[in-house]
Amino acid sequence: MHAPCKRIVYVLRSVRNPERHYVGLTADLSKRVDCHNAGQNAHTATDRPWSVVVSLEFSRDEAAVRFEGYLKTGSGRAFSKRHFA
Repeated sequence: MHAPCKRIVYVLRSVRNPERHYVGLTADLSKRVDCHNAGQNAHTATDRPWSVVVSLEFSRDEAAVRFEGYLKTGSGRAFSKRHFA
């Protein structure tokens, strides 16, 4: 029996430009943040380095994908600013 794959929704903040945030989904947060900070993501390369504001682990892929999608909406961005800033 193998362990289920964890899904982590995360919010990053640019150290260079603190008004800039990025929302993503991964199974390995440490590795993913390293990739962002190495410039391997076109959406985050110019504002690096990045730091983690919050990360939430989900037991189900569907719930993680839905929450990530929500955080990328207008109301989700407002929620994130209010609760994770």
